[in-house]
This record gives sequence, structure tokens and C-alpha cells, in this order.
Amino acid sequence: MTDLSRPSGDPKRRANLQPLAHLLPYLSRQKARVAGALFFLALAAITTLSLPLAVRRVIDRGFNNADTAFIDTYFAMLMVLAAILAVASAGRYYFVITLGERVVADLRKDVFSHVMRLSPGFYDRTQSGEIVSRLTADTTQIKSVVGATASVALRNIILFVGAVTMMAVTSPSLSSIVIGAIPLIVIPLVAFGRSVRRRSRLAQDTLAEASAYAGEAIGAVRTVQAFTSEGRTASRFASAVDSAFEAARASVVARSFLTALAIFLIFASIVAVLWVGAQRVIDGTMTGGTLGQFLLYSVFAAGSLGSLSEVWGEIAQASGAAERLGELLAEKSAVASPASPVPLPLPARGAVRFENVTFAYPTQTQRSTVHNLSFDIRPGETVAIVGPSGAGKSTIFSLLERFYDPTEGRILVDGVDIAAVGLEDLRGRMALVPQDLTVFAASVADNIAFGQASADKEAIRLAARDALAEDFIGQLSEGFESQIGERGVTLSGGQRQRIAIARAILRDAPILLLDEATSALDAESEELVQKALDRLMVGRTTLVIAHRLATVLKADRILVIDGGRIVEEGTHRSLSAQDGLYARLARLQFETGNLLRAAE
Repeated sequence: MTDLSRPSGDPKRRANLQPLAHLLPYLSRQKARVAGALFFLALAAITTLSLPLAVRRVIDRGFNNADTAFIDTYFAMLMVLAAILAVASAGRYYFVITLGERVVADLRKDVFSHVMRLSPGFYDRTQSGEIVSRLTADTTQIKSVVGATASVALRNIILFVGAVTMMAVTSPSLSSIVIGAIPLIVIPLVAFGRSVRRRSRLAQDTLAEASAYAGEAIGAVRTVQAFTSEGRTASRFASAVDSAFEAARASVVARSFLTALAIFLIFASIVAVLWVGAQRVIDGTMTGGTLGQFLLYSVFAAGSLGSLSEVWGEIAQASGAAERLGELLAEKSAVASPASPVPLPLPARGAVRFENVTFAYPTQTQRSTVHNLSFDIRPGETVAIVGPSGAGKSTIFSLLERFYDPTEGRILVDGVDIAAVGLEDLRGRMALVPQDLTVFAASVADNIAFGQASADKEAIRLAARDALAEDFIGQLSEGFESQIGERGVTLSGGQRQRIAIARAILRDAPILLLDEATSALDAESEELVQKALDRLMVGRTTLVIAHRLATVLKADRILVIDGGRIVEEGTHRSLSAQDGLYARLARLQFETGNLLRAAE
């Protein structure tokens, strides 16, 4: 599996433009735009290369013979060439810019769609800010290259090849001077281009780290301010930004040196050509028009190489960006649907079975979170899972939804091993109400219908009613269409919980996974949330990570988890009589009001 955190300076990374090959499938989808860009590009180059021929004719025939009519005709032709060049340049600009925008739009969609399907194990080791940086900063660099730099490079390559060819036709002896200088120019371009690409990759990685930290700090701004850590947080971000600047500066220094060297070598060769040509005009072996034609072609060739020395650095930067995006697209999900999935039986019953399940998180392989876990849950049964923090309760939910696969053992839903079931089919049988509630920066209706996009307004309203959320939604400025802000900041904790419950009601899945929130609610909100949960649990197989005694009392059965193992199992009455871990938690519940806090 690709290591996204691998440092860019690793010598194992190949210093070439091969990563840009990732863009070929996207370019192949835009054949019409590519053809249009190439046509106008070639037209502009051919028009430009025809100008020195006209200059030679004007000097040798028009100036030397004082033929004003000839001069007038040729200058009229030059105006026509200028018009053609203008049209060709405009066409090239339109096609290459729209090509770049379209390619990057498709690339962003593919990358985002891909990362949305990666298993949580990927996110355990990758910062979200780094992913966002790749979606924005890296794709912007690629857009610049595809939409402008690549066309400039192609134009200059065509001009260079055409100019050198015409130089050889015009004066083979003079052209040998220029051709002899080409290796002296190209070799440094290639050598220093590798350094530019390596340094550009380092700058992009460093910027991604700064972006990741910024996203993390902004997302937790209330915590930052509550602990009066604004200064320290800003200082840490400033340090990350300074590191990104230093990495970018190193890339700029390399590109500057590359450009300076190329320009010096190019114009030194032009000066040499001009000196030799001037001697030949003086001794009569070459006309002034021929020298003028040759010099113009020399300038075209030199200018093309000079431009290539500049765009080469930009292409190298884009190669680094393409490499990073390619790594992201090459990332394989640790959990995927089987090639030939087994369908879950219909009608759904909601039976759940764990058989000798052992699991360790990929980032902590040396320590198993659950050990040899086995239990059965009957259709329609409500089972409460109780235990101290870190006992493995939430891991059971993650394994059941197949966010991770067990290290050993298997899990069955309605008698089918979930490893053989398609992920959409499996997760479609479940509704999750997590402890860490996720409310999006969208309307109330969109949040309730999340995961059930086809739901109509009436179904959304009924779900809100059953979740006892309709009243407070009606008091919002625009009702169900009210925007509730990022992470639902405009709602109270109890209101966010009822939105999440309404979402689960609308999903109408046979298996309910409920992780009770540990945050303290006022008495009224507590009562409303509990009533909404009671309605939600009716007729469903329910696994609930319980923190409230009221929930435990209503459960058909209780599993007491400690150290990743089931240490006790039974009802509230039977477990209380055993004087074990559960009995201790239940006694402390009356003092703390919360089973989790009692466990800790």
C-alpha cells in the first residue's frame, strides 16, 4: 500500500516526468479540444516561421532595388500574417484553457470519489488537510500546466524544430554553430530539471502539512480559544508556513539558476552567429537579407529554448503534483466488496452473529482491541454493550459495518458472512446514530435525508416528527430549509441528536447501531431524546453502547466488555446480583449519573 507520508527526498523516487502519464486518460476524453488546440498551435507556429522569409525578400529585393511597390505588397502580406497569427493565438488560448479546466474538473471528481470509498484505515494514518491540499493546490498546478504551460512548451518545440530546420536550409555552416550549442543548453535543462522537480515535491508536501494543521486548528477553534492557545497555535502554523516558504524558495533558486544558465548559453550562441555572419556579409559571401533571415530564425530558436527552460520547471512542479495525486488514486481500500458478492436474504431479519472475532487496528497491530469475541443477537432483540473506555465497544460497531475486517473469526448478518456481501448491501441493512454526531453545513431537510436522497418532503417530515424534532424545526427561520451551519453549530446538542435520530428513522434499516452520547443534556432534552430513541428502536435489532441506566434497564440483554472480551452477560437484574464489574458500574451510576464515567 502506498505510503503517503513518505518523504519527497527519498532517493527511491524517480526524478522524471513519468507521473504526468496519469493525465493521459483524461486528455483522451477530450479529443476535440486537444485537436483544436493542436491545430491552432500548429497554425500559429507556421505563421511565425514564415515571417523571416518575408523579411529576407524585403531586404534583398525591396531595399536593395528601391522597389516601393514590392515593399508595399510584402508589408500588406505581413498584415495578413499578423491577422492569421492573432486568430490562431486566440483559438489556441481558448482550446488549451478550456482543456485544462475540463481535465482538472474530471481529475478532482475522480480523486474525491476515490477517497470517499477508501476504508477508515486509510484515514487513520492520513490527515484530512493533506487530502484537501491534493484536491486543491496540486490540481491547480496541473491545471496551469495542461491549460497553458503544455501549450507553450509544444509551441516552442515546434518553433525550435522549425527554426533549426530553416537555419540549416538557409546557411548550413552558420547553423552548425547553433546546433553545436544545443547540447550545452539541453543537458543543464535536464540535469537541473530533476532538482527542480525534487524541490517542488518537497515544497508541495510541506504546504500540505501546513494546510492539514490549519484545517485541524480551525475545526477545533472553540477548544483553542477555551484554552487560550491562539498564540501558540498561530505560532505553530507560522512555523509550518515558513517551512513551506523555505522549501518553495529552494525550488525557485534552482529554477532561477536554470533560467540564467539557459539564457546565457542561448544568447552567447546568437552573438557568435551574428559575428560570423557579419564577416560574410562584408566579404560578399552572404546577402544582408539572408543574414537577417538566419538571425530571426536564430532568435526564434533561442527564444524557444529560453522559454522551455522556464516552463520546464513548471512542468517538473506539475509532475510532482501528478505524482502525489497518482499515489492517492493508486491507494487501495483495505476493505472492498467481493468480486462476486453474495446477496443478503430477503426479507431482512436483522440477526447478528460474531464467531471468535479477534481484531487489532492497522496502526496498532501489536495490540488486539477485541479478543476471541463470540455472541448472537436475535432479530428484534435489543442488546446493550457496557464497559469502560477503551474496552472495544465502538470497535464492535466498526467491524459490524465492515469498516475493518477481523484479524481472526467471522461476522454473520442473517446467516451470511459479511466478508462475502457487497458493502452497499451490508451497510444498507444498518442505521447508525454515532456518539460523535455528524451534521453537515446544509439544510435541515438535507441532513435528515442524508443517505436516503430519494426521500420526499413528506417522508422527511414524518421522520422528524417521530424523532420529536418537528417542533424545534418549525421554529427555525426557514423550517426544514434552514441552513444549520458547519457541524450544526446553530443547534443545541439535543437538537443535533434528534436530527441524527430522524436520519436513522428515515433510513428504516432492520439493524440499529446506537452509540449514546456522553455529553450532558438538560432534563427536557434528555427526555425528548430518550423518547425519540424508544420510537426508533421499536421492531429493530438494536445494539446500543449504553451510558445511561435507563437504556440498560430497557435492554433485553447486556454484554459487559472489558479488555476486548465479554466478561459478563445477562439482564440488569441477574448481573446486579453477581457483584461483578456491571454491579459496580450500576452502583456508581446512581452517584455519577453515567455508566461510562462510572467505569472510568
